[in-house]
Amino acid sequence: MVELTLLTAASNAEAVSDALLEEPGALSVAVEDADAGTLAEQPLFGEPGLAPAEGAAWQRSLVKALFSDAASAEQAADRTLAAAGSAVRLQSIEPVAERNWVGLTQAQFGPTEIISGFWVVPSWHEPPADATRVIRLDPGMAFGTGTHPTTRLCLQHLARRAGREGRLPARVLDYGCGSGILAIGAALHGATDIDAVDLDPQAVAAAAANASANDTPVRTGPPEAASGMYGLVLANILATPLKLLAPLLCSHLEPGGELVLAGILERQADEIAAAYRPWIALDAAGREDGWVLMSGRSPAACVA
Repeated sequence: MVELTLLTAASNAEAVSDALLEEPGALSVAVEDADAGTLAEQPLFGEPGLAPAEGAAWQRSLVKALFSDAASAEQAADRTLAAAGSAVRLQSIEPVAERNWVGLTQAQFGPTEIISGFWVVPSWHEPPADATRVIRLDPGMAFGTGTHPTTRLCLQHLARRAGREGRLPARVLDYGCGSGILAIGAALHGATDIDAVDLDPQAVAAAAANASANDTPVRTGPPEAASGMYGLVLANILATPLKLLAPLLCSHLEPGGELVLAGILERQADEIAAAYRPWIALDAAGREDGWVLMSGRSPAACVA
């Protein structure tokens, strides 16, 4: 493989990316901050696929495209530069060394402590000696390793509630389950009747395999597999789908049941609370690195 890197202003990055994706031999395109690692670096926070907050954008972007061969990369560079003129500058065309991507991924994902004694441990590691509760995990292609703040906030919330009350409610729904990590975490803290559902078949497969590896009572399936009422409903997704799902998620809450939402940036907390207000009052239950966990109890049966 060969990587083509172009430098352009932020306002041109999307058009350049789209053009490169149409080129013969193009495998993927990514946009990075050209000033990353310098005093001019500008961090952005937003949901995938959506524009950053108004006024927030990298001033200079590196558009990096992978091509199957050097000739394709060179031809793509020539066409892009001819069309864009001085607005785009060629940075490099370089071969990409062959790598053991599985090994690199595994090296980046090690045991993660959630709270004292409670660990998420990938299948290729041994649990730490002081671990009393362990989720053995192979995330596969699904989201959810315990290292992201949203996942960690959810697991901490489950563990602390179980610590206060002795155990979690028996019936739990993990909506948008990814790797199944939250459903498994609920099982380790006392839940006995758990549905883990996701739109992505790969996530469903990963969740099923992880549930089996942890010997937990977790059923997996598509979203329509969720049925009836639950004492605890978990959804670690993103703010936009969470707003759309408000009636559905609340319809699965039993009276007095708890709703726990994550994947929410702190600046999105008020709009999430407003979206759910017709059914339930939500408050911030945890914060980490710009993310917020929101939860609330249903005072009565929610009706969609």
